[in-house]
Amino acid sequence: MVYQVARRASPQTHHYLRNAESAVLYGQEVARVAMRLRHNGFKPDLIVGHSGWGEILFLKDIYPEVPLVGYFEYYYHLHKGDVGFNPDEPVTADTAPRLRARNTVNLLSLSAADAGITPTRWQQSLYPEPYRERLHVLHEGVDTARLRPNPTASFQIPGTSITLRAGDEVLTYIGRNLEPHRGFPSFMRSLPEILRSRPQAQVLVIGGDGVSYGAPPATGGSWKDLMLKEIGDSLDLTRVHFLGRVPYSHFISILALSRAHIYLTYPFVLSWSMLEAMASGCVVIGSSTPPVEEVIRDGDNGLLVDFFSYQQIANRAIQVLAEPEAFAALRARARQTIVERYDLHSVCLPAQLTMLDQARNSLAT
Repeated sequence: MVYQVARRASPQTHHYLRNAESAVLYGQEVARVAMRLRHNGFKPDLIVGHSGWGEILFLKDIYPEVPLVGYFEYYYHLHKGDVGFNPDEPVTADTAPRLRARNTVNLLSLSAADAGITPTRWQQSLYPEPYRERLHVLHEGVDTARLRPNPTASFQIPGTSITLRAGDEVLTYIGRNLEPHRGFPSFMRSLPEILRSRPQAQVLVIGGDGVSYGAPPATGGSWKDLMLKEIGDSLDLTRVHFLGRVPYSHFISILALSRAHIYLTYPFVLSWSMLEAMASGCVVIGSSTPPVEEVIRDGDNGLLVDFFSYQQIANRAIQVLAEPEAFAALRARARQTIVERYDLHSVCLPAQLTMLDQARNSLAT
């Protein structure tokens, strides 16, 4: 059943409340669909929905006797999360009340849901203490049968005659979009030193030029354009390949080729790509921020660096590129971590199905 909102939040609405108004509009349309379903005699055994856009706000008013499970992704804070982390993004007097108001939909959805799912312990910890015990920490999972080391992997860089193969000196970076939330400026600032020290290295960068989180550059254009302008001629662009967004089959091959993979993030939602890189046997050079630290143990199954220290990022990358054999055991432990804790078929999906069965039975009469 497809729904469509009749209008968007009004630009005249107080800017603290625009997100809440948008969520009410989404929730209202979903509730109308649910009312039609109920009128036609349909009663679900279980309702599952994401809390972020308001879609589950009013479903308990239509089906009060049906268990509702919400997916709760992120609770905003002034100091514990992404806001205020980057000194280049100053906090103003407006920030705290805006974030408090932004959690309105989260809190209303929490009060309506019978149970919740959140992917990581750190994300659970962001929610108010009275609600945490209702949030089950259940990651979506990684298909480790598909994402695995592949000694025969290869990838031809589009528009060039270069074909990279497993064993080549390849550095990778991935983001849905190339932006500060995923450490793109720090990554770019690390590249000149890496390329000077490793003259055979090729760098593959996956990600779009838009913005998933945060804001675009104040000067306009994309973060990629801004960083290329900042770094200028110190970057050898014949060895740095911006691939944009790629088909998933190419994504898998690129991870299998990677000798060193850089993953940086604000204290924010953890990217699937980091777990996918570990499942592929990559040496992940990750930021020492809470979502990464929940998975990576420095020197054991990955390497941790200061998010803002592009010199530290460069030093670690150079070390891994220069001495691949020295990190063979680390690569194996990285994959083992994902297989044991995040495998889709043996761990995450069974746990989610068990939780949903429990929720379905919780209100059974």
